[in-house]
Amino acid sequence: MNNIILIGFMGCGKSTVGFRLSYRLRRVLEDTDKLIERKEGRSIRDIFALKGEDAFRRMETACLRELLLSQEEKIIATGGGLPMRQENHALLKELGTVVYLRISAKSVWERLKGDTSRPLLQCAEPLARIEELLEKRAPVYEAAADMILDVDGKDMEQVLTELLDRIAEREGEKDSFMKDGRHENENSGY
Repeated sequence: MNNIILIGFMGCGKSTVGFRLSYRLRRVLEDTDKLIERKEGRSIRDIFALKGEDAFRRMETACLRELLLSQEEKIIATGGGLPMRQENHALLKELGTVVYLRISAKSVWERLKGDTSRPLLQCAEPLARIEELLEKRAPVYEAAADMILDVDGKDMEQVLTELLDRIAEREGEKDSFMKDGRHENENSGY
């Protein structure tokens, strides 16, 4: 499949980048959190409160499996914790090109302070929690990604331009691979 899947920590811009990218590429945007909320008939915050994080993480995996059934090329924005389940890595790769939108803890805090809709940040020291979670998640995001794009200090147009350029470059390499039989390193890290 040739979907573009956006992963990364909460507040890195997955939904916003996904929306703009879907407009530019004329593809449907699917947001895994929104799909789960619609299916469950309640917010992520309520799902966490009523069913717990483990149940929500299982819902994310089920959501990826459902997305695999579609033949339409899409932009897929994932929840920040979705890549933390190892079984999701293979599903993400099967869905398409996985792009990690990398952001610093300080930038996350600046973007999200005051946002009460994020269950994992409802604690006494949210910045410390962001740093702790990001330290744990960053290596997992990197392992799951086909491409890493730093978003700190960039406006939306810069992020979109760089992402579109790198996707075009990657697609060109895939075409070349198909024509001359060379093997491509799937996790080339760019």
